[in-house]
Amino acid sequence: MEQQILQLIQERAGISEQQARTALDTVIGVLKERLPEPIAGQIDMALKGDMSSLGGLASGLGGLFGKKE
Repeated sequence: MEQQILQLIQERAGISEQQARTALDTVIGVLKERLPEPIAGQIDMALKGDMSSLGGLASGLGGLFGKKE
């Protein structure tokens, strides 16, 4: 999944692979700093293709925005 995101960034922004990597790493870093730890940890798993973490990610984000499960 990470490679697909990199390709999308490259294509849509018209930038090199290295620039796309820098952009992606920056966004991921900011998300991990600002999201609660359980959610931040699931970002890496999702990027590696482990979609089983997305259920917890969605639930955690719902709680972050006041939705009760």
